[in-house]
Amino acid sequence: MSGLVNALVIVAVAALVISRQFRARRFDTDRRWWLLPAVLAVVALRRPGIVDVHHGTESVLLLAAEVLISLGIGAGWAWTTRIWVEPDGSVWTKSTKASLAVWIGGIAVRAGLFGLGLVLGVHQNSSALMLALAGTLLVRSGVLAWRTQSIGSARTVTAAYRDDMPRALRKEHA
Repeated sequence: MSGLVNALVIVAVAALVISRQFRARRFDTDRRWWLLPAVLAVVALRRPGIVDVHHGTESVLLLAAEVLISLGIGAGWAWTTRIWVEPDGSVWTKSTKASLAVWIGGIAVRAGLFGLGLVLGVHQNSSALMLALAGTLLVRSGVLAWRTQSIGSARTVTAAYRDDMPRALRKEHA
């Protein structure tokens, strides 16, 4: 795939995933939550252009920073997601305003990294962004799976960061 196609795939996947997470959704702990991130990572790593050969050290450092930031975004997103158990035992999730703030902050930091790469003259491939998105989704899904297992048979809404107000949540249907 060309860089433009990779960029379009990244934008499409991110838009789909983000928009779906701000609606109440049933979280299936039995599903393969790691599959989409694994596919994205394989697609990102299949080409050698992920590291700029002319600026090897700088490129690897920027890639490492991008991946670490994406892991932090995934963890922040998961910890700011509201989780609750319906009376039938099904587990539901919905991202909060704090989750949106995590995304906005992450995008700002990533834009700063991209700018730093431009200043350093490092060629940055869209594969690095796709790998970072895979890391974000993997950590988010993993932490949510762990959080949903920890609530077990509880019948309450678990608090997300900055979610002090108990309120009844209704399911939204797509």
